[in-house]
Amino acid sequence: MASTPLLSDLGTEVVIPVCAIIGIVFALVQWFLVSRVKLSPEKHALNSSNKNGFAESLIEEEEGLSDQNVVVKCAEIQNAISEGATSFLFTEYQYVGIFMVAFAVLIFLFLGSVNGFSTQSEICTYDQSRLCKPALGTAIFTTVSFLLGAVTSLVSGFLGMKIATYANARTTLEARKGVGKAFITAFRSGAVMGFLLAANGLLVLYIAINLFKLYYGDDWQGLFEAITGYGLGGSSMALFGRVGGGIYTKAADVGADLVGKVERNIPEDDPRNPAVIADNVGDNVGDIAGMGSDLFGSYAESTCAALVVASISSFGINHDFTSMCYPLLVSSVGIIVCLITTLFATDFFEIKAVKDIEPALKRQLIISTVLMTAGVAVVSWIGLPSSFTIFDFGSQKVVKNWQLGICVCVGLWAGLIIGFVTEYYTSNAYSPVQDVADSCRTGAATNVIFGLALGYKSVIIPIFAIAIGIYVSFSFAAMYGVAMAALGMLSSIATGLAIDAYGPISDNAGGIAEMAGMSHRIRERTDALDAAGNTTAAIGKFYGILYRAKSEEWQLQLEIGPHGPEIGFAIGSAALVSLALFGAFVSRAGISSVNVLSPKVFIGLIVGAMLPYWFSAMTMKSVGSAALKMVEEVRRQFNTIPGLMEGTTKPDYATCVKISTDASIKEMIPPGALVMLTPLVVGTLFGVETLSGVLAGALVSGVQIAISASNTGGAWDNAKKYIEAGASEHARALGPKGSDPHKAAVIGDTIGDPLKDTSGPSLNILIKLMAVESLVFAPFFATHGGLLFKL
Repeated sequence: MASTPLLSDLGTEVVIPVCAIIGIVFALVQWFLVSRVKLSPEKHALNSSNKNGFAESLIEEEEGLSDQNVVVKCAEIQNAISEGATSFLFTEYQYVGIFMVAFAVLIFLFLGSVNGFSTQSEICTYDQSRLCKPALGTAIFTTVSFLLGAVTSLVSGFLGMKIATYANARTTLEARKGVGKAFITAFRSGAVMGFLLAANGLLVLYIAINLFKLYYGDDWQGLFEAITGYGLGGSSMALFGRVGGGIYTKAADVGADLVGKVERNIPEDDPRNPAVIADNVGDNVGDIAGMGSDLFGSYAESTCAALVVASISSFGINHDFTSMCYPLLVSSVGIIVCLITTLFATDFFEIKAVKDIEPALKRQLIISTVLMTAGVAVVSWIGLPSSFTIFDFGSQKVVKNWQLGICVCVGLWAGLIIGFVTEYYTSNAYSPVQDVADSCRTGAATNVIFGLALGYKSVIIPIFAIAIGIYVSFSFAAMYGVAMAALGMLSSIATGLAIDAYGPISDNAGGIAEMAGMSHRIRERTDALDAAGNTTAAIGKFYGILYRAKSEEWQLQLEIGPHGPEIGFAIGSAALVSLALFGAFVSRAGISSVNVLSPKVFIGLIVGAMLPYWFSAMTMKSVGSAALKMVEEVRRQFNTIPGLMEGTTKPDYATCVKISTDASIKEMIPPGALVMLTPLVVGTLFGVETLSGVLAGALVSGVQIAISASNTGGAWDNAKKYIEAGASEHARALGPKGSDPHKAAVIGDTIGDPLKDTSGPSLNILIKLMAVESLVFAPFFATHGGLLFKL
């Protein structure tokens, strides 16, 4: 097409890195502000200011408690959690590092052998009249981009964990001054992670593209094929992070709950419970490090899928750099939008009371979605030609710039809608979860039956939303439109991550308050933070808070527990990313059409649909095995350590931390190997047609299982919290804690833990990872694959 974008190539080369650097600088400023909260005893002057709704005077000073002892205890507990999390991640990364190097060698050997490790230029796949760089060059650069993506993913997870463990005790200490100050500390800490991850991911990818251009020159098809390794690296590390972290945190959580809550009838985070430190460590390695790697992988894959399709469209054929970088420009604007949105939570609006927290967090996602819609319109106007062509399975489809902008917005708003729909099924403000709670009257069995039914039913509307999103975006801009819809869902990733990270930070803050023996009023504040901290509409988690002033105490109605809408949203983006990657794989492998009636395709389809079940079985059994050891150890300590129940003796926290660490490292390898080896084995032995069936089957079945598992687990969790909170007549009739219905609810929650925190979140990585791996190895499979059918 003759038209050119309004934004020049030079402008693009400035805008993208500048936005990334702004994101990094903003993260460092937030970190500096958090660091001003000191973890050392200080004398605080009493004053009567009423900022953030509470007097600045410390509760310890009001009640005559020792401020110095409290601060020292908080610092000690924080150090124990930080050391446990750091130790686990270093151990995990040693094993993952070995895999990373081994897989990098495999990439080089497989792709290099496509043309016998020849250094001669080859005829281009999509333009027979031109010569492109040799397969050996693509093998080298794909390997490099894989290592870049893997390292960026690991660094993202590690930085998130360090920031979270740095902030948890500081949030606890700020809660002495008021819930507003504690909220700002926790949210700023989450923002550090969100902006570092989004900005680093964008900057590393942009630098890699420009460095690779020095070798590839005009061969943009080869360049962006090599860049797909970046998504593969990010997602493969995310798989191990999610599975390993999920097994760790759930083994500790199940052990702490079953023995502490059910058998010994002691509160959550009670310092007498031997598994309590491991449980708090698990929040950081699973919910922070694993989640950070997971969302980075999603971002990298959706960007790579869009770039691969664009490289064989008019953008790549005409060497239009600005239009080619449209996905990066969308992400760049996303950073600026999220920066403005964050200020609404920390600076523009003042948190004066508990009831202000939930609206402040929900407002974050709504504001970012509205602002991002305007940002997408601007980027589509200045960053794209008025008309262009997009590759569509062998032909070029004419697309207008506004149509592509709509594709991004479809993903952006679909994510928000899926979040609100999922809230309905996992929030105890509504009848589905209340029905699950009511079923506890007749025991754990009926609770489990109702929870499973709820999970299956909750799949219906999100699947329709995903289907409509796919249809609209595909109709406008083929597979490129689907990839951009997925990127639209992830365009406000910095805000989503800030809210997501805020949840575990607040949760840890509450645990530290309990273990440090702080005033019950401080624990009420940290509970309020934790409850509201899980409030989001799309990424993150929802809680609703019923605030009533009554004798200076709060009654909290916890309306929804962790990981409900977060997973619905994550799976939505995973489905779109996987479909876009699938389309790119089919094009790259030279498949004209995928015929499900073909025996080669159908056997792949049915095996692919089975893989999520196999994977879920492995991860759930891993949690069960690790939890079994944890329960036995916690019981042993309660039974054999004199004075433990009385609180006169300290439990052996280290042994529980070691059990979780050893179990998660050992158990994460088989599920990871299943996902990583399946495309290699199927593609090599059975060929690209069978592999296309496997990818389609895994996508279709994986989405259903992931949503139902996550929502079932979330509903069970919130049915338990509904009974514990006792904020309505119905809830009080089922309670109190320790009653038979409550024990049935705890059992349901314990069953749901591996579903919502290990298997569910990991399944979205499974479907994305298999798709991006197949795309990376497509040239090898197309050339040498299908060995069994060639015999």
